[in-house]
Amino acid sequence: MPHWSRERAQAEPLPALVAVFAVCVGLVTYTGVLGDAMPEPNRNPAPATLSEVEQVISSNGIVEPTRLADALRTKPAGRRLNITLATDSGNGNQTQLWHAGPPVPKTANSAETANSAEIAETVVSVRISPGNIRPARLRVEVW
Repeated sequence: MPHWSRERAQAEPLPALVAVFAVCVGLVTYTGVLGDAMPEPNRNPAPATLSEVEQVISSNGIVEPTRLADALRTKPAGRRLNITLATDSGNGNQTQLWHAGPPVPKTANSAETANSAEIAETVVSVRISPGNIRPARLRVEVW
């Protein structure tokens, strides 16, 4: 029986390569979607929470300190949230602070950091009074 006989299954090279490519694309897409859908146990929720808090408390890019309590609803499910906004009052060493949420529990070893709190912070503009806008540091702690 010759090699070019019609009795043997054969495929053209180009359609075979296209089929292999399609299968590979399907597998990569499946694993990518599956990987995104799986929960990550060590995922830090603080950066996403910071973004949500900033959206809730700001208007036209200017943070309103009176809205901090409204931002507590952005806390991740099953977690606690503390929001701190700090700015220099313009009088040198004085700092204005605004807080919302329960205090972060302290560790036995250090009074500086929380036991399992994830922290994220960013610089924002805050309205101190009408026409008085200053830079401030917005910090969220999630535990």
